[in-house]
Order: sequence, then C-alpha cells, then structure tokens
Amino acid sequence: MTVTTTGPLPSTAYDVAIVGAGVVGSALARELARYPRLRVALVEAQDDVGQGTSKANTAILHTGFDAVPGSLEARLVREGSRRLAEFAAESGIAVERVGALLVAWDEEQLAALPRLAEKAERNEYKESRLLGSAELYSREPHLGPGALGALEIPGESIIDPWTTTLAYATQAVRHGVDLHLNCRVEQGVRTTTRGALNARWVINAAGLHADTLDRRLGHDDFTVHPRRGQLIVFDKLARSLVRHILLPVPTALGKGVLVAPTVYGNVLLGPTAEDLDDKGATQSSAEGLSLLREKGRRVLPELLDEEITAVYAGLRAATEHDDYRIRVHEEQSYVTVGGIRSTGLTASLAIAEHVVGQLAESGLEPGPARDLDPVRMPNLGEAFPRPYQRPELIAADPEYGTLVCHCERVSRGEIRDALAGTVPPGSLDGLRRRTRARSGRCQGFYCGAAVRHLFEEART
Repeated sequence: MTVTTTGPLPSTAYDVAIVGAGVVGSALARELARYPRLRVALVEAQDDVGQGTSKANTAILHTGFDAVPGSLEARLVREGSRRLAEFAAESGIAVERVGALLVAWDEEQLAALPRLAEKAERNEYKESRLLGSAELYSREPHLGPGALGALEIPGESIIDPWTTTLAYATQAVRHGVDLHLNCRVEQGVRTTTRGALNARWVINAAGLHADTLDRRLGHDDFTVHPRRGQLIVFDKLARSLVRHILLPVPTALGKGVLVAPTVYGNVLLGPTAEDLDDKGATQSSAEGLSLLREKGRRVLPELLDEEITAVYAGLRAATEHDDYRIRVHEEQSYVTVGGIRSTGLTASLAIAEHVVGQLAESGLEPGPARDLDPVRMPNLGEAFPRPYQRPELIAADPEYGTLVCHCERVSRGEIRDALAGTVPPGSLDGLRRRTRARSGRCQGFYCGAAVRHLFEEART
C-alpha cells in the first residue's frame, strides 16, 4: 500500500494516472484497481482525498428522476444510484432512504408536478406519486402554510459523502493503487510539483479545474463556471421537524433551496446557486445566508428558531452544457471527465465503469478483472449504532467508550483508528470528516485541544 505526501514521485511507469482525488477520481482509482495487470496512480493537489466539491455538498443519493432524459448524466445517475446503494451497504456507509417531496407553493408550480412525474417516467423512475395538500401536511406537519401539493419521490436518500470518497480511495490503495497527495499537476498534465508523472494514459478528474487541464492540451470543449452553494447546518434538536428531503420545484439553475435531514442527525438548509468567476470562493456571505433564511422561513418556519451549528459553502463544476463532458482523446492518451456537477457523488461508480470501458475500447488492454476485497468503514450515521452505543465493542476495547468529542459522541478509539487508517488524515479537518470530531454545536471549543493533541501525537 502506497500513500505519499512529500518527496519526488517514484519513477514507476504507470499505465494510468488519475488527476484529482475527489469522489469521481477516487471511484476511477477503485474501478481500475479491479485490473491487477495495471499500474495506477491517483494524484491530488491537496493533502487529502475529497478536499474539493466532494466535501461540501447536500449529501443526497439521487434517483435521477429530474435529469435530462436520454443524457449521459441521466443514465449514469440511474446506474450509479443503484451501485452506490449496494456499495454503501457492503462498506457500512450510512444511507437513509427518507424520500423527497417536491413542494408546490403556487398554481404554476402545482401544474408543473405532473410534468415532472412524466419526466421521471422517461428517466425510468416509476415510483413518483402526486400528493394533495392534506396528505402533504400529514406527512410533514411542520411545513409552512400555503403549500398546495407535492410530488413524492420515495427513492431519494441521504448519505455520508465524506466516508464514500474515503472508502473508494481506501479500497483502491489496498489493491495496489499509488496515492500521491500534495501533488499539483502543472505544465500540461504529466508534470507535477513533485516531479514528472510517468503515465501512458492520464484521466482528468480535476473537478473545478478540469477545463484548465483540458486547455493545456489544446481542447476548448467546456468552461467551468463555479457555482457556489452556501448551506446552513442546524443543530440536532431540529431533526424532529422534518421527515423527508423537502425540494422546491426545480429551475434551470438546479434543484433550488432544499431542507433536508442529514445522516449525522442535523438539518441542512440550502444551497444557494451563485455563478462566480473565482474557483476559490468558498466563503459564505451575509447576502447568501439571509436568502437561505428567507427561503427556509417559508418551507419550515420553526427551523429558524433552532440553533445553527455551522455554515459552509461548496463550489459545483457547472458548465455551459447540460450534460457531463466525458471525452477520450486517443491521440494524446488522455481522457477528460468534466462538468460533473452535484450528481457526481451518486453517479461516481457508474462514471468510473463508463470511463474504464472507453479506455478499453481505445487500446488500454486492462486484462482480466478481479473482485475487490470489501472495505468496512466506520459508521458516522445517527440511525445506526455508533461505537459508544456498543457495549460489546467497549468491553473488548475501552477506548471506544472514552469520549473525546462530547457533542458528536466521538470516542478516542475512533480517532485512533482514523489516524492509523490506510489513507490517514492530513489535517484536523480531514480527521473531522473521518470521525465527526469538532463538527458539533461547540465546533471544537471544548474538545479541540484534545483532538489536536491526538492528531499531533500520531504524526510524531
């Protein structure tokens, strides 16, 4: 198992190098790891996997009911949703099938619901159902006044996105993929800040920067317009206010501002949809948060009386096209996997299979495939037993009964395991995504020093 963070890259001649260790790049590494004949590298500019768009999204496992019918995205989301649900069950990743309700607040939106149901049918999703106002309020009694009806999408789920990316990368590394962190690609796609990247094929899964890499090789197929999504995270005491993912009727900019439970026990409000030029603009704004509160007040008025645990913002890789931009440039032994927007988490495993299939058609010759040994990831979801709730686990190892982060009920044993993992965290934020430590209502005020001590102790 090889994970490097410093020093020159090895002189290994890789068959395939993947640029970008987000959820899509990590899924690609996992898929290529099924072929033992291949030497594969996954390179990432930052100090951890899942550091870009993958760490700051709405954490929804989509059905693809409202994708553009017939598009590549529609097919890959549909296939990916099924595959990720199976992978999550095998790997212990928290998923809750809470379902979604598209709520109509005026006559125009109400009239749009049957059309959305028809669109879902064209996307091979046949479980949608129209609800009248009375049934809607019986299902969501805390909903704000004035809703006229809804379209139910029972297959929509909430998922732990942090552990998903980590699970892909962990499985890939355990099966021979080299992961090189702090390794920024520059001057084309085969030179990095840590030296030459010796690879026959390069896959561009660079997310927000995929268009930049594309242009270095002479391609002008798309431009990434970073779309900022700001979100508010409400305290766990708000969780009883909402039972489903509450969606507005979608617009051209996306699904709009939603209210959704999370697998961590909180409630999300967001995201905004702000088209920007700055690919590093992940800060929140007073205007954006004010807009969210205004939208939230209509959907779930009591939510605004609850405590806010955190706010965050993520950038989605929106382009001028309404579909993914996956292209093989055989003459350059180069593949672009661009324009992967908010559905990338759901579609990740299907995207990976699709791209590897295209590589095989273009002459890669991966050889025979193998089944991968399953990975078992730590459970971060509130709907499933956590270590502090498992007496048999604590009896075998008391460290799982020693809480370090009391807000999130994170034990010393969980932190120890994360720090010794196949892909260990490179920062306190990385440790937070692996354990939830410092994510609670105090945001690390009480446990921060203890968590930092454990982190620094493991690195010495």
